[in-house]
Amino acid sequence: MQPEIRPAGVEDAEAGAWCHLLCWQEAYADLVDPAKLAERTADVDRRIERWAAAAAEGRKRWIAVNPDPAAPVRDRVVGFIGIGPGRDDDRPAPVEVEAIYTRRAWWGTGLGSRLMEVAVGKQPASLWVLANNEQAKTFYRRKGFVEDGTTAAEPFFDVTEIRMVRT
Repeated sequence: MQPEIRPAGVEDAEAGAWCHLLCWQEAYADLVDPAKLAERTADVDRRIERWAAAAAEGRKRWIAVNPDPAAPVRDRVVGFIGIGPGRDDDRPAPVEVEAIYTRRAWWGTGLGSRLMEVAVGKQPASLWVLANNEQAKTFYRRKGFVEDGTTAAEPFFDVTEIRMVRT
């Protein structure tokens, strides 16, 4: 059974926040300093506030809802994508994929592709990805994104990111 993909609302803040933090823990376990990862994923209340504020502001996020109706709140959302207008000064595309994650149990199921299709479709877009995240870069390349040579220091996890663009 496939997860339902729908726009996220304020009522989804807690489940979305749990998904966000758990996705970071699962995706970045071998990519980010373990102490930094533990520190950055420890405050679920702050992440819930950020999710609620984003929804209240009308930020565009879609969530993938766990098809198991008995799933606890921390497993109710199994993936999400957020998009917005390009934030870079040189704005290589009108849309930026601000975040896209799925829980590890859903890797390889096509859920990430479904999220990308719902939120972005085939339109030009840009995104930032951890420079050492080969799995994510492979996924984005399959979606038509290419590295454009731009790098940046990402302060939240203290890593380097690269920009990828689809024209």
